[in-house]
Amino acid sequence: MGLVSPNLPDLDVEEWRAKPRAERTKALQQHWATNGFGTPYAVYLLYVLKIGLYMLGGLLFAASTPGIGGLGDLSDWWNQPVVFQKVILWTLMFEVLGFGCGFGPLTLRFLPPIGTFLYWLRPGTIRLPPWPDRVPLTRGSRRTIVDVVLYLGVIAAALYALLAPADRLVTGLNGDGFAILEPHRLVPLAVLLPLLGLRDKTIFLAARAEHYWVTLLVFFFPFVDMIVAAKLIMVAIWWGAATSKLNDHFPYVVATMLANSPLVPPFLKPFLWRDVKEDVTPSPYARFVAHAGTVVEFGIPLVLLLSTGGWLTLVALLVITLFHLNILSAIPMGVPLEWNVMMMFGAWVLFGEYSDYGFGDVTQPLLVYGLLALIVAAVAWGNVRPDQWSFLPSMRYYAGTWATSVWLFRPEAEEVYAQKIAKAAQLPQRQLARLYPPEAVDLMMGKLGAWRGLHPHGRAMAGLYPHAADDHEDRLVLDGEMVAGSAIGWNFGDGHLHHEALLAAVQERCGFAPGDLRVIMMESPPMGRPVQQYRIHDAATGLIESGEVDVAEMISRQPWDGSLPFRVVARTDDSAR
Repeated sequence: MGLVSPNLPDLDVEEWRAKPRAERTKALQQHWATNGFGTPYAVYLLYVLKIGLYMLGGLLFAASTPGIGGLGDLSDWWNQPVVFQKVILWTLMFEVLGFGCGFGPLTLRFLPPIGTFLYWLRPGTIRLPPWPDRVPLTRGSRRTIVDVVLYLGVIAAALYALLAPADRLVTGLNGDGFAILEPHRLVPLAVLLPLLGLRDKTIFLAARAEHYWVTLLVFFFPFVDMIVAAKLIMVAIWWGAATSKLNDHFPYVVATMLANSPLVPPFLKPFLWRDVKEDVTPSPYARFVAHAGTVVEFGIPLVLLLSTGGWLTLVALLVITLFHLNILSAIPMGVPLEWNVMMMFGAWVLFGEYSDYGFGDVTQPLLVYGLLALIVAAVAWGNVRPDQWSFLPSMRYYAGTWATSVWLFRPEAEEVYAQKIAKAAQLPQRQLARLYPPEAVDLMMGKLGAWRGLHPHGRAMAGLYPHAADDHEDRLVLDGEMVAGSAIGWNFGDGHLHHEALLAAVQERCGFAPGDLRVIMMESPPMGRPVQQYRIHDAATGLIESGEVDVAEMISRQPWDGSLPFRVVARTDDSAR
């Protein structure tokens, strides 16, 4: 691996191409187990630079607040509540502009490395309304000038608040005086973002609204209630994420993520697996790391919530910082990097500087605990009915229980897609062809499929290829994340963004014949029922098969073994398969 050259397996590529898909995937999964994606060093430098620019941007917006002081006085003002407010606003804008989650090569986005505003400022691109049959004026999948204006309004509203002075004077618990943002300066952003989300759920999710927009709402609360409510939001995020990891999927996530970490020495990576050649399942060590992380994510936030300063709070803050640094340093696929920085900063401000603000200090319990109840309801709903709710407001972060999809294009169908979909970026294999020779492109595209297969649901997908198309060996098989990145400009693990609604929008534009495009869609398993439901759609004719598979069957097999016992619930006559 060099500065721009990926670390790829040493294979006879022509011989490798001639093998069945399962054997091709096996070779790449064995390579991933000890080398990860094989990311070039320049890509890691790009992400490090991006984190640095994110942090600098937050500091500059905070320092622009009149009266707060310059960057040279950072130690005097970093913990001020208006700084926390502006960092939340800056992070929301950073994400909605596309520089946060879903940015760059580790989301198979190369040329350009960003989607988002290249799509959301362009009329005619695909939008995905969440409830088009229920919410008036949201039908259709074509972006209009109205959507573009709303998106510009969100950016302008964020800038308006970021550049606003801190001219609301408040008093803290100990009689300390603080200057924070006037609530009326936050109204435009608080209103415009969900309004835009009703027209296009992708942008609302890309803003990481379940964290930043919800925290924005508490800036309208009385000051003490604002601090306590912001603490509860962070604890809900930690506990929601920890709860989602109480499953058989998460050890696979940890092993796969750490195998891709640039900071884990190569000689340690084989210890993440039982046998990197023949048993690519998590080792006892990887399982211990996974379960230990879940214990930390449950226990440390409880300590932070209940402690009131002193050495116990300090130790808890150090542990949670190391927890997020571990995730950050792994530079995981999807790259939720800035979010981890924000969680560390928020922990030190809210639980460090305002550790004495507790439940008994709340002045408007209905506001604080009413909002908490809504958050808990959203998380519970998403865990019980994951088919009805995005994994982001469900706070099922990076737990391996994602909904997902695989798109199987006939070669001529991919050509039609390339020509007829309004977009800023082609599918990843076309982007890579501008950077690397064909042999490297095939291996790099295969590595993403290998990554998916190292998770339990990826094992099920491999077994469903023959259900979707008899000629699957001859098709271009793409993870739905890659299709979403090209078609709608953003992808970050939410399989619902590349399920039926996106397929219908693509079919509306491309007019595929029966059999040209098949899509396997898999739902997340509900909590307490380790079963994943799947559907197979033909772009032209609709649903052709539905069924389910047990998670226990997935984890009992190797990722290249497709012999899972699927329970087919319904199957249509399919002469075009």
